[in-house]
Amino acid sequence: MDASRGERNGRVSSEWFNRPDDERYLSLEDLWANVKGRSERSRSRVVQTADIRVEAARDNPGRLHLMLPKAQEPLAPTHWAFGQLASIVGAPASYLRQLPAPLAGINLQYGLTNHRAEQVKTFETEDGRTELRAVTGPDYGRIHDFELVEAVQRIAGNGTGDTRWKVPGVLDWSTGVYNPDVEINRDTTTLYASDRDVFLFLVDDHNPIEAGRLPDGSPDLYFRGFYCWNSEVGAKTLGMASFYLRAVCQNRNLWGVEDFQEIKIRHSKYAASRFAHEAAPALTRFANSSPQGFVNGIKAARHQIVACSDEDRADFLRKRGFSKAESGKIIEKVLMEEGRPPESIFDFVQGITRLARDKTQQDARLDMEGRAKKLLDRVG
Repeated sequence: MDASRGERNGRVSSEWFNRPDDERYLSLEDLWANVKGRSERSRSRVVQTADIRVEAARDNPGRLHLMLPKAQEPLAPTHWAFGQLASIVGAPASYLRQLPAPLAGINLQYGLTNHRAEQVKTFETEDGRTELRAVTGPDYGRIHDFELVEAVQRIAGNGTGDTRWKVPGVLDWSTGVYNPDVEINRDTTTLYASDRDVFLFLVDDHNPIEAGRLPDGSPDLYFRGFYCWNSEVGAKTLGMASFYLRAVCQNRNLWGVEDFQEIKIRHSKYAASRFAHEAAPALTRFANSSPQGFVNGIKAARHQIVACSDEDRADFLRKRGFSKAESGKIIEKVLMEEGRPPESIFDFVQGITRLARDKTQQDARLDMEGRAKKLLDRVG
C-alpha cells in the first residue's frame, strides 16, 4: 500500500494509546457480557435535588456519600458522577475535590438545596457497593452501551473473524505490505470499554477493493472499516463513522482513508428512537452495501482532467482559496509522488491531503482536509 495517499485518521490510535489493559477486550462477546451485566445491575430514577443529602462516609471521612429519597443505603459517586453533580449546581469540581470531605459536602448540599432546575436523573449501579455513575438532566435519553454492542454484533458476530468484520491486521512499514491476519491480544485489539464509555473499531480487510493503480502499476487496494462509540453516563455522544482505508499500523493509525462519513446522536429525549431508526440501520446498510459507488467515484476523479498546463493548475487551486505558496507545495507533492504534475481531480486531492499532514495546527489541517473532501464530492 501507499501510505502517502488519502488521509490519516488518528482517532483509533488515540483510543489504543490511552486504554489500560482492563478496558481492552478480545471479542465482542466478552465486551457485551461486561457492559450488559453492568446495565442489568443498574437503575435510573428522577429525584428532586432538594431531597438529596450529602454526607461524609462513616467508614472513610475523606469520601462523600449521597442519600437519595427512599434509598436503603448511601451511594458512592464515581469521579465522573461527582463532576456532573458539581456542574449541575454550578460548583467547580476541581475545587471541591481539594476540600476536606465535610466542607465539600456543605458546599454541594447548599447548591443542591438551592438548585433551580429541581430535578435530576440518577444512574445507580450495584457492584459490591452501590455507585452513583451518572447525574444528568431529567430528559437525558440514555442509550445503553450494550445496545450499541448488540447492533455491531448483528453484522460482525464476535468480531474475531467469524464474519467478514473483524479486528484489523497490521501494516509492516519495512515492506509496505498490510497483513490482515494478526493474533488478537491486549495490544492489538480495537474493542474497548471503561466505566464511562465504549469504543469499537472493525474492518473488512479480507475483502480488498481495487480502485485504480499505483504509479508502479500495482493495484491501489482499499477495504472498508467503521468505528463507533457511546457513553451511557453522558461522557460522550453516540456516534459512528464509516470509511474506506488502505491500512492500519501497529499503533492503530488509519492510513489512506477515503470517503469518511460520520453520524452523531446527542443523548436528548428521543435519542433511543433515533438510534433505533437512524444509526443502527445506517451501520447495517454500510456493512451490506456494494462498494461500486465508491469505486466509480475514485475512477471518475482519476479521469476528470481539470488542468493541462502550469497556468491551469495555478488557476484551479487559486479559485479554491489556495495561496500561491500553498499551490506550489501541492503541485510539488504530486510531482514527487507521481513523477508528473497534477492533472485530474484525484491528483489535486492527493496533493492537498499530503500538504495537510504537514500542518502543525489541527484547525489548519482539518480545514485543508475538508477542502480536499469537497473536491472529491464534485464527482462522488
